[in-house]
Amino acid sequence: MKEAMLYEKLAEGKVRCNLCAHRCVISDGKKGICQVRENRGGTLYTLVYGHTIIQHVDPVEKKPLFHFYPGSTAYSIATSGCNFRCHWCQNWDISQIVHDRRFIIGEEASTEQVVAAAQKADCRSIAYTYTEPTIFFEYAYDTARLWLEVTTLVIPGINDGDGELKDTANFVAEELGVDTPWHISRFFPDYKMTDVPPTPIETLDRAREIGLEAGLRYVYVGNVPGEANTVCHKCGQILIRRLGYRILENRVQPNGRCPNCDMPVAGVGMG
Repeated sequence: MKEAMLYEKLAEGKVRCNLCAHRCVISDGKKGICQVRENRGGTLYTLVYGHTIIQHVDPVEKKPLFHFYPGSTAYSIATSGCNFRCHWCQNWDISQIVHDRRFIIGEEASTEQVVAAAQKADCRSIAYTYTEPTIFFEYAYDTARLWLEVTTLVIPGINDGDGELKDTANFVAEELGVDTPWHISRFFPDYKMTDVPPTPIETLDRAREIGLEAGLRYVYVGNVPGEANTVCHKCGQILIRRLGYRILENRVQPNGRCPNCDMPVAGVGMG
């Protein structure tokens, strides 16, 4: 247990957690919506610091991260808990276990042990994944360096309209930058949402076109079989050819530029 970051003390022993948009006001002895941050005597504590529910080696493309050391592996970790209640969650046995069973599980693992395990597995990075990593912010903060890619799960009848997709694409372009990769992921029925069909491929292709029209330079369709290539936004040259999570060819120069037109390619360790 560790004192939380990003909170403020209020009257009557209450605290306000400012970690996520819920801004939970928590009374003494109670927990926030994530069920892993608890007010004890007017001090907010994170209950999952140093307790991983899973540690696994994944292709970095599975995260999905296409512009961060392509072809490498990521040491993926998560704690139990989540500040969302997605009925379609594919990792519900990790994210929702605290809500469904009312207890926290996990193996003790210090930040030093996580880093050592990642190095032993020859991973180039550590990924905070499988649930919303905001809820174990302090744990991630002690080991993280930042590279941002955005993923949107497109669900039929929920967020697959042109208006919402345009709003999302414009937000990414205007607030995060046109070099921010946007991954449009296909929905599959799972957990408590098994009555909704998988997202049509045509919807995903339309979303990709919307992203490109918004000025985004790197837009990918994910959670579907086939290629997911990185293309130079200036000359159209295929830079990284992928099949699923496998890198078939990487033509990015060691200096991170396109070999055809010398345009810089956004990302880390691209060449």
